Amino acid sequence: MSDDDSDLFRAATRDVKPLPTPAAKPSAPKPPAAARFARADEREVLRESLLPPEDELQLVTGEELSFRRPHISEQVLIKLRRGHFAVDAEADLHGLNAAQAKILLREFIADSVASHFSCVRVIHGKGRGSGPRGPVLKHLVNHWLQRSDAVLAFGSARAVDGGSGAVYVLLKRR
Repeated sequence: MSDDDSDLFRAATRDVKPLPTPAAKPSAPKPPAAARFARADEREVLRESLLPPEDELQLVTGEELSFRRPHISEQVLIKLRRGHFAVDAEADLHGLNAAQAKILLREFIADSVASHFSCVRVIHGKGRGSGPRGPVLKHLVNHWLQRSDAVLAFGSARAVDGGSGAVYVLLKRR
């Protein structure tokens, strides 16, 4: 900036006065947040978690099923899938529709936990009778077991125990 520009600027801003600084107002404490619909929201989340996903592609799995909670090691899952755990009980879902299978599976898992079983087998079948849709119960069992808090891990069974038509399920101990 040249001296002429500085002189012009000072002349143009000679009568300008700074704005007053506003005094800080004390802020009132905010009222605590109230969760007015917490129970209803929790019930809705639970209801939605028990429904199959809207996008059926989320149910699609490969031939083998495999799942473990983050705190369960991969080695435990490998041992489970190799049949290293004694199977305490089994449920056969063959011939059931989805609603019947869901009820039977839920009751079976609850009874198994109450009986202090650590490993059970669930036979869902390979879906050969399902036509072009592929295995229905297999995908639903995969979905339901992953959402059950009682299930620590599960994996497809050995060929002698049903192969990809059955899963070994590792349960929480009470």
